[in-house]
Amino acid sequence: MYKRKEFCVLRARLMEPARRIQVVTGPRQVGKTTMVRQVMEALEKQGVNTLYASADLYAFGGAVWIEERWNAARVQSMETRTVLILDEIQKVSNWSEIVKFLWDQETSRKTPISVVLLGSSALLIQKGLSESLAGRFEIIRMGHWSFLEMQNSFGFNLEQFLVYGGYPGGADLIGDFNRWRSYILDSLIETSISKDILMMARVEKPILLRNLFMLACEYPCRILSYTKILGQLQDTGNTTTLAHYLDLLQGAGLITGLKKYCGSVVRKRGSSPKLLPMNTALISAVQGINMKTLEENPQTRGWFVEAAVGAYVYGKISGNPEEKLSYWNIGDSEVDFVYTRGNAVTGLEVFSGTRGHTHRGMEQFRRKFPSSTTLLIGGEGLPLEKALSLNPAELIEVSNPM
Repeated sequence: MYKRKEFCVLRARLMEPARRIQVVTGPRQVGKTTMVRQVMEALEKQGVNTLYASADLYAFGGAVWIEERWNAARVQSMETRTVLILDEIQKVSNWSEIVKFLWDQETSRKTPISVVLLGSSALLIQKGLSESLAGRFEIIRMGHWSFLEMQNSFGFNLEQFLVYGGYPGGADLIGDFNRWRSYILDSLIETSISKDILMMARVEKPILLRNLFMLACEYPCRILSYTKILGQLQDTGNTTTLAHYLDLLQGAGLITGLKKYCGSVVRKRGSSPKLLPMNTALISAVQGINMKTLEENPQTRGWFVEAAVGAYVYGKISGNPEEKLSYWNIGDSEVDFVYTRGNAVTGLEVFSGTRGHTHRGMEQFRRKFPSSTTLLIGGEGLPLEKALSLNPAELIEVSNPM
């Protein structure tokens, strides 16, 4: 069975003498629970007890639910070291305060209990951690599966990856597009919106939030001002509400709004967002685009290629404060993505072969930011397959001035 790199990270941390709460978070259907169960099997072979429980199975989970499982782990720890795994923790009311109280008790008693918390919504998990568990946890972020992971595990070629994206749970359904699409729409998109957002956060205009998600999937990688987005959605809401909903959708691993690179944090905050679905499967499912449709529509394929590159880089750097992904434009000239790592700035232009490429945006970007480098992906530049296999930091190493 394929094991993602997060498997090795979690297993190693749980065997360290120094104890911290391990938090595994990420979008739905990327294999968080499967990975943790693999770690459980590995630890049990080493004589470590494990206890798994999911709040998803308990409609009224709360303090009592956590305490009961914690006490069971405490009893097991009297015999040998024990790992307690609590899944879908964000569904438990006041979970962070309860965990803090119990964890501090175990720390003072030096009880040999290790704790792993799993959650689907990164935004809601992070809120609880920052409020109550400061200094007590480490986060392991699991993103969507990459092209190489889908290729190695399920034999995906590049075109299949563009359409079906990085959701391993749907890999065995791609032979029946309608069935695969229903799975993505119902089990992934609808569940993420209804359970990870609408039931867990205050959303005064749920229709606006849903329409914002649909707009991003219907017009991927488009730069739209918040005012234009509201006009497109025919809504009278304010831009602050819209920006908040975009944050919620980002926290659920669905879409994000990239900001314009300006070399100034203050100016960047006021920029129009570039709407980026965080997995191309979301675009395919919403629009009903299969591989034949993609093959027959080069322009559509171009948007998929750009979205695939953006989603890959964004997913790889998510959670790292030293790395950012944005875009740049001036007039009709644009650079698809701008990747920054510390003081290093690299403009990324994605070429799908569907239109002539003049490098005009890249040239203007270099003149505006002379210390930057630029990289063409596709066409005569770095092959797309290679770009989807390199770590973002390696993109800086292979980039060259235009």
